[in-house]
Amino acid sequence: MGEPKAAIAGVGMTKFGKFMDRGLKSLASEAVGDALKDAGVTPADIDIAFVGNAVAGLITGQECIRGQVVLREADIGGIPIFNVENACASASSAFHLAYTYVASGQSEVALALGVEKLSDPDKAKSLMAFNAAVDVEFVNQIKQAMQASNKVKPEGDSGGEKSDGGGKRSMFMDIYAAAIRAHMNAYGTTPEQMAWVASKNHHHGALNPRAQYREEVTVEEVLASREVAFPLTLMMCSPIGDGAAAAVIMSPERAAQLERPAPKILASVIRSGSLPSAGTPSAERRAAKAGYEMAGLGPEDIDIAEVHDATAPAEILAYEDLGFCAEGDGGKLCDEKATALGGRIPVNTSGGLVSKGHPVGASGIAQICEITWQLRGEAGDRQADGVKIGLTQNGGGFMMNDAAAQAIHILAV
Repeated sequence: MGEPKAAIAGVGMTKFGKFMDRGLKSLASEAVGDALKDAGVTPADIDIAFVGNAVAGLITGQECIRGQVVLREADIGGIPIFNVENACASASSAFHLAYTYVASGQSEVALALGVEKLSDPDKAKSLMAFNAAVDVEFVNQIKQAMQASNKVKPEGDSGGEKSDGGGKRSMFMDIYAAAIRAHMNAYGTTPEQMAWVASKNHHHGALNPRAQYREEVTVEEVLASREVAFPLTLMMCSPIGDGAAAAVIMSPERAAQLERPAPKILASVIRSGSLPSAGTPSAERRAAKAGYEMAGLGPEDIDIAEVHDATAPAEILAYEDLGFCAEGDGGKLCDEKATALGGRIPVNTSGGLVSKGHPVGASGIAQICEITWQLRGEAGDRQADGVKIGLTQNGGGFMMNDAAAQAIHILAV
């Protein structure tokens, strides 16, 4: 591992939730303003900006110049502004590009922003937006492949709702259900273990003033909530919501002038889903491997992590993909409570997507915010003890048998 080439000078994030009276510009301005204040810089100091957003075109009709539009409200303009769309990994991708510009010496102070307005009076419109994150020419083939592999119940047999969304849920719930059913069949993972993850994350979220849901829930309540797509229940699934998160990235030399330590970016990696073939590692595993190599670290060095728990079982799969445990042992980490606050490796202390919320184009930088606060010792009631190195994992989209995009970031103080 060489010397880090970029650091996080400041972060800012709105509360996540359903804000029918707020638009993209309002959400973005709040997050950017807080990040600039946190970094001790002004809009004039920003020399390049990357704005992540996934579904504004589908929900609001704003296309083409989303970044320019929202940053104007934050008094940022005239500089290069790039619009980044990469499904649920849009914000992480924007952060990766900002990091790359600073690390290469092309930028001194870069802004990365993720913003999303996902809620709509027509809930079916919001849910259908998720379905754009698959290859739309192969939707039927995706459904057939899942059913043929016997990983999901036949359509109409999982909670009585159609797997095409049907105005009731996104296709991604069926995709996640297929993945965890295969894991259950192979390794004996149980609904109780999945429910524990949801309960844990709701406990963490109850400690986070920016979380969309701040209510404690028990394992029993999670299991008793409405079935969405077996084995998923409603409380295991991330909600629809709105929000924004931003980060200011600086060169290490400039960051050294700050009054407090700025977390260094040890790794920033993006990988895409590969063509289906036997034995090909998933995008998440390939991204994690590249991230560890870039940082000169291994999974045993990670003190804390934020992972993409669009559903609670997805967090269990992430434990294994990231190397926090052996293949098939994700459920055992749940039994050991190893990923709760006070455990061996706390995961999703923010509440994760399940409790904190999942405004898709903002989620990746929201993860960066949480790890930054944890590393700076500023996470309040949810502060983990002695954390020095943190990891974020953010996925997006689906390509037949793999995520379309996976992002890994490793930060350290």
